[in-house]
This record gives sequence, structure tokens and C-alpha cells, in this order.
Amino acid sequence: MAKKREIKEYSTDPAAQQMLIRAEELGIGTAFTRADNMVPCNIGGAGMCCKQCGMGPCRLTKNGEVGVCGATLDTIQARNLTRAIAAGGAAHSDHGRDMAFLLKATAKGEAEGYSIRDVAKLRMVASYYDIKVEGRSPEEVANDLADLYIAQFGQQRGEVAPAVRAPKKRQQVWREQKVWPRGVDREVVEALHRTHIGDDQDPAHILNHAVRTALADGWAGSMIATDISDILFGTPAPLLGQANLGVIKEDMVNVVVHGHEPSMSEMLVAASQSPDIIAYAKAAGAHGINLSGICCTANEILMRQGIPAAGNFLHQELSIMTGAVEAMVVDVQCIMQALVGLAQNFHTKIITTSPKVKIKGATHIEFDEQKALTIAKEILKTAIDNFKNRESAKVRIPQIKESVIPGFSHEYINYMLGGSYRASFRPLNDAIMTGRIRGVAAIVGCNNPRSSQDYLHNLVVKELLKQDVLVVQTGCGAIAAGKLGLMLGEAGLSEVGSGLREVCETVGIPPVLHMGSCVDNTRILTVLTQMVEEGGLGDDIDQVPAVGLAPEWMSEKALAIATYCVASGAYVIFGGASPVSGMPDRVSDSDLVLKYISEGWEKQYGGKLEFIPDPQEMIFKSLEHIDKKRAALGLPAWEKDKFGRSGDAKMNELEKLPLAEKREAIYGLAAD
Repeated sequence: MAKKREIKEYSTDPAAQQMLIRAEELGIGTAFTRADNMVPCNIGGAGMCCKQCGMGPCRLTKNGEVGVCGATLDTIQARNLTRAIAAGGAAHSDHGRDMAFLLKATAKGEAEGYSIRDVAKLRMVASYYDIKVEGRSPEEVANDLADLYIAQFGQQRGEVAPAVRAPKKRQQVWREQKVWPRGVDREVVEALHRTHIGDDQDPAHILNHAVRTALADGWAGSMIATDISDILFGTPAPLLGQANLGVIKEDMVNVVVHGHEPSMSEMLVAASQSPDIIAYAKAAGAHGINLSGICCTANEILMRQGIPAAGNFLHQELSIMTGAVEAMVVDVQCIMQALVGLAQNFHTKIITTSPKVKIKGATHIEFDEQKALTIAKEILKTAIDNFKNRESAKVRIPQIKESVIPGFSHEYINYMLGGSYRASFRPLNDAIMTGRIRGVAAIVGCNNPRSSQDYLHNLVVKELLKQDVLVVQTGCGAIAAGKLGLMLGEAGLSEVGSGLREVCETVGIPPVLHMGSCVDNTRILTVLTQMVEEGGLGDDIDQVPAVGLAPEWMSEKALAIATYCVASGAYVIFGGASPVSGMPDRVSDSDLVLKYISEGWEKQYGGKLEFIPDPQEMIFKSLEHIDKKRAALGLPAWEKDKFGRSGDAKMNELEKLPLAEKREAIYGLAAD
């Protein structure tokens, strides 16, 4: 058994710390304590165990050792990594498939409560694929777009259509490497086939298909999901929201929505605002319905509806321990099976809604888009009926929450930089070219209970901000920064580099931009593509001074995201343990795959994937990479404090001067 950590080592979030103390008082285990009790298998964790057939499992721990079938360590590691990428890509892409079916049903008038909210986005997306727009209703256009998107999953030959939105040079790379996906399902199925016993046994060849599978997710499945979410629920734009456990309200029926698919959560939002549901809640003795989100569902409804986020992945158990949650409503992905047992200590109902996900002991109310509003109201009434079972003696809600400004879609970033009539990425490119902004970092991904919750996310964010690196975030990483207060325009600017601060003050943006849920990492690819197309930063993504980081990764989806970003030309750094680390002290060739996904992929795609557990090394490598890309473009070297004497900061200083001195400073007018 590993050494038990102190509460402060579990999480840097004071709200989480309060609930973890509460858990100890009640003798309730959490993911944090289970992580202490469960010692990870160092052989499996290093990718050195193969269990793909009944002759094993085979554990390769000695130099030159092979499996029963003769498989070498690098073949086994490549197979394990590829299977994980296929599973992660399948999870996000299946989300995209469901959204495509929902778009089709909405276009045909068969989805109760849904409508096309962003017709402009619909027309723009349709234009990418030469779908006729003029003289046609939104429903007609949406029907054709839905058919095109549905076809991307079962397509067997050719090239998935959304990938044509990548930079032209990047498209050429994919064709040369023969990794342009043919169809989402085909690539996932082939990944599983290739890694079956007795099939593909060349590690580089196996990993080449891992790239193709990941691209099918990033430049098809996930991109489709984001497109359709915007079309049906509205393209995000900045609004004011709140984050952390303090958003739970003692005098209201609390429903926490957890998972990933916005089709269900958006309808729960609509149902919670209907007069009959509000009246039903008040009749039960509550002041109304209070929705909040966990994980990526939190991001979806936060950035579009302003519904507060109760927290990220590791808050799902802690929110129930407030004793004030009537129901946790879940759909797919990142849902802990431990929730049901935990909820039995309180009055909370765990309600599963997806036909793909059931949890033993949970209440199952299957969600059907054809009766969406009706079912959403049924779910809320179930929660309201449970309000009477709440035990006031068990209620402990941390009074900790932070305001956040989410909603920086790539469309809004384009608008905010230039306004309605001159929307452009030119100001961002110019700021990078002059050195006001040193580069861009996308800090994304999960929480992992084996590290201190939010610590790595926020340490890396804060240190890069000091170095004039603009940060964009999605997923649980975004919620981590939000809880810290870094997603407000004025928040933390005293700790931001002078050049970046100047840009933030001039444009009126936070130093950390919330770009959505984990499936919305495709927005980041779109931003990078638009930066390339704007000019001045090279002609492909691999030339842009940018880096991607997942400091607290834990899911297979994260591996798929990393791989499609690498194949798009990005340098990606993961914190924590590597799934293909091997044991160099015991097996001399156990780092072959690790080197290939770094050095080998960099030669092929201009991007690379590295696992760096030390946060200071992560920061150093990020800045080194950004500076290397600046130099390759012939841009001036970044200089600390070179900028920062214009914009709002300077005007604020001038406002403190006497009138005569202010006139002289601004207009050069001598004092009377």
C-alpha cells in the first residue's frame, strides 16, 4: 500500500479540501484515497504486458524477452497504445455520430424541443462542403449537412470531408504519409484488427495507423460534434458564470449534470426554466431548481447558458458529499462507478440516461431525443420528489466559488480581435510576430487523483502567463483555471507578462481563454489553422509558436487527442506517467516506442508527443519549443518587459496625475 497523503496533497482546491475532510469524518472513501490504496501495476503501466489472447498475459521484464507468440516489447507497446487511441477516438467520435443523428431529427422536425439556433454557423459549415445554401430553408440545409456527417462514420473509401479544413500543406503531409482517414468506423475497426494476435507486428506500421485513427476523431468525429453543438445550441460567446462547489444552493432542488453530451444537458436547462417545473419545485418546499455541471457537461452548459460548474472530474464525488444534491444525472464518459455506493450515504439519486451506459444500483431513465423535453421534465420531477428526503444535518456546502468568463469559440476570437467589419486573426499574429505575445499554449485534459488536483494545471498556466504566453483551455483544465479566478479580465493580470497584459487590456480579454469541452479541442486546431491562413507565422501548424499540454491526463481520449494534435503538427506534452515508458533499468530496448512517438513522429509530422512528469521541465520544454519556432520564422527573440507601456495600464497610471501633468503626458501640452 502506498503512503497515505495529507488532505492538502490530494487537492489544491480549498472547496475540495473541505469535502475531503468531511469524507474522513464520515469514513467514506473517494478516488483520492482509493488511489493511495491501489498500487498501480508497474509492468502494465509501462505498457509491458500483453493480454490480447488466451496464451498470456505475457509480461516482458527482461532484456530480449518475448511473448508466447514471439511478440517483442516494442510491438506489444505499440499495440497497447494504438488500442487506447482507438478507444479514445471511438468515445469522442461516437458523441459526434449521435449529434449528427440529432441534427437529422431536428431538420425533419422529429426531435422534441430542439431547433436550429445558429443559422449563420449552419450556412458557414455547409459552405465548406459545397452544400447549396441560397434559396433554401435552414432545415433543408441542415438535413443535407446531417447526411454528409452521418456518412463520415460508415464511409469505407476516400477521405473524410471535414479534414479539408486543415492547412493545405498539412493535407499534403497526410496524403504523403497515407494517414488521411477514410471513415471513422473503418479506422477504429482496423486499429483493433491490426492489434489482434498474429496481425501487424511492425511497431512503426502499427503506430502509423494509430495516427490515422486519431485523425478520424480530431478532423472528423470530434469536429462534427462541435459543429453540430454550435448549430443546435448556439456558438459560444463570452458570458459570466461561476465555478466550484459553492454554486450548490441549500434552499433549492440541486441537480448536478455530469458527462459529455449536450443533447441531454441542454434540454434539462430548458426544462428547469419551464413554469410548471418551477411550480412543482416550490410545491415541494424548495425555492426552485438549481442546475450545475461536472466535467465536460459543465463546460457545455456553462459556455452557452451560464449554468454554473460545480467542478471538474474529481469533484463528482465531492459534490454528492455536500448532502444537498437531489440527483446526479449522467450520460457517458468519465462517470465513476463509485458514485452509486457513495450516494447511499446520502439521499442523492444517481440517474443514468444513455442507452450505452448503465450502472448497477442507479436509476435508469433513458433519454430519447424524440421525447426530449418530456423526459427532461420527468428527470427533474424525480429529483424534486427526492427533496423531502434531504437530511439537513448532513448538508455541508463549501462557501467557495469563483466568477468565470467562458465562451471563447474560434468564431468569437476572430470577432473580438477586429470587430464586426474587420474580424481577423491579424492582431493575434501581429502580437506574436512583434513579441508582445511569446506564443500560445493549449493546456487541456483531465484530473488524475494520483497527482494533487489542479496543481499541475494551474502551476503550468501561471508560469507560462508570466512569460507572455497566451493560454487557451478546454475540459477539466479549463474548470481548474476558472476555480482559481484566471478567467476574468482583471484577474491575475499583475502576474501576467507585460506584453501579454497589454494585449489583454487592449482587447478586453482574460489571460486564459475558455474554449469549451474536451471534444472542442478541434476549436484549437481551427484557431491554429486560421492563424496559418492569416499569414506571417508560416504555412503550416508545425511552424506556429505553440504547444499543447495535458498536465494531469488519465483517459484514453486524452491519448487520441494528443495523437491527432501531433499529426496536425503540434508539440504535445503530457504530465504524469507514460503508458509506454518501459523500464530502461531492466530492459535496454524498452524506450523504442517512447522515442518513436517523439523523434519518429516529429520527422513525419513536425509534431511530437512526450511524457514529462516534472512540471518545471514541462514549462522549460514549452518555452524552448516556442522560442525555437520563433527563431525558425525569423521573428525577434522574446524580451521580458519590452512591452506593456501602452493601453489601459498606462492610461490608469495617467489618471492618477494632476490635470496639468496629464495633459502634458498625453498631448505634449505645457502646463499653463
